[in-house]
Amino acid sequence: MNLQPRWNVAPTQAAPVVRMAGDGSREFRMLNWGLVPYWAEDTSLQSHMINARGETVHDKPAFRQAFRQRRCLVPADGFYEWQTVAAKSKQPLLFRMRDRSPFAFAGLWERWIPPKGEVLETFAIVNTAANEIMAPFHDRVPVILAPTDYAAWLDPAIDARSLVRAPPSEWLDCMRVSTYVNSVRHDDSGCHEPAPDAEPEPVGKPKARKTGPDGRQGSLF
Repeated sequence: MNLQPRWNVAPTQAAPVVRMAGDGSREFRMLNWGLVPYWAEDTSLQSHMINARGETVHDKPAFRQAFRQRRCLVPADGFYEWQTVAAKSKQPLLFRMRDRSPFAFAGLWERWIPPKGEVLETFAIVNTAANEIMAPFHDRVPVILAPTDYAAWLDPAIDARSLVRAPPSEWLDCMRVSTYVNSVRHDDSGCHEPAPDAEPEPVGKPKARKTGPDGRQGSLF
């Protein structure tokens, strides 16, 4: 599979996941971001189901079956969050591993079979209470798995609730980036450009608190 770089994935768009295949091996697939439960009548709520709350994911009807049987890894090398700086202004922030290595979010996937048409496979990202680096902006943070936990997360025979935890703050740093990323029409390296007034080094604890972005922007919360 010849994947092209993505810089700004939006809800309902396809993104890569790694999951268990029927023979027990791992497989790489492109699924749509925004989970549609297998029992849903339609896909109308897909753009609102991009996240699964970790504390209740094991018993919420929309996610519990996927949590037990259809967990996946969602590879990435960064994610965005937004900081409200004025009444109608949001400053985007880019969170990455300090060593700039790729990582994997804890994900859930589901297969939805419509009355007519093609089968739709979708996923959501699990989040939990914020760690220290995220707390100034939001009370939630995506679950980033340690590589040593990948196998356990993918194995449906294992109760994975203990893996639903915030990543250590020391794994991450954040940097203010250009508002170019605020438009889902932009999906190129310009999304990672530092904000004009950004400090030259990544910052860990900006002062202001964030609220969610507007429209279909891919906030993880």
